[in-house]
Amino acid sequence: MKDIAEAYLGKNVFEVVITVPAYFYDSQRQATKDAGTIAGLYVLRVISEPTAAAIAYGLDKKFTAERNVLIFDLGGGTFNVSILSVEQGIFEVKSTAEFKHKHGKDLSGNKRALCRLRAACECAKLNLSSSSQTSIQIDSLHEGIDFFSTITRAHFEEINHDLFRSTLNTVEKALQDARMYKNSIHDVVLIGGSTRIPKLQQILQDFFNGKELNRSINSDEAVAYGAAIEAAILAGDRSKEVKDVMLLDVAPFSLASKI
Repeated sequence: MKDIAEAYLGKNVFEVVITVPAYFYDSQRQATKDAGTIAGLYVLRVISEPTAAAIAYGLDKKFTAERNVLIFDLGGGTFNVSILSVEQGIFEVKSTAEFKHKHGKDLSGNKRALCRLRAACECAKLNLSSSSQTSIQIDSLHEGIDFFSTITRAHFEEINHDLFRSTLNTVEKALQDARMYKNSIHDVVLIGGSTRIPKLQQILQDFFNGKELNRSINSDEAVAYGAAIEAAILAGDRSKEVKDVMLLDVAPFSLASKI
């Protein structure tokens, strides 16, 4: 990524802002920062992915009154929900909640075949966001045997219904930690490729009583865009777009002391 940035900008890049999943412990964040240092980078800050996405969403919106924004971030390996208040360029994280995926074990003994199957299933999942039916075809998947199957969107939604519904538990946890009701949320912003699934969008919209979901930012690029904005601020950029932006993050876990 450093090489790509330098090729695009035409100059050396040393200062960076790195994003991490919202549930990372301090030790994990520090390890990420250390990795950047080892790579020859000066890490200005490590911020949560949903927080970066919120910056990308709110940069061009000059809210004069406080606005509560829920970031629904569902990617291939992580799922986070964060709630922020945005007002006059100040982004304050109120809460964050996460759901840890439990990955199945590789029982096939053929990891290469499994990798090819997963890649084909990923393509099928993406196709079903815009088509009612798709096919999966893999030549010589295992021991010279070809694989072919078709799947409809209705069947995909049926077998994943419980998984889709379970995301609402994380939404409710984030609302509880922020001490908010769902009708206090002004905007629901979708981040991550899996948020393109129509059934998931419908379930989320129904939970918020029909509220229109916000798709104003590119769900694949929002985190990187927000990190770039934060890097510009920390590097001393005083342009009018970013000079009044301030980020106030929150610890991802509750803290308590015993007396």
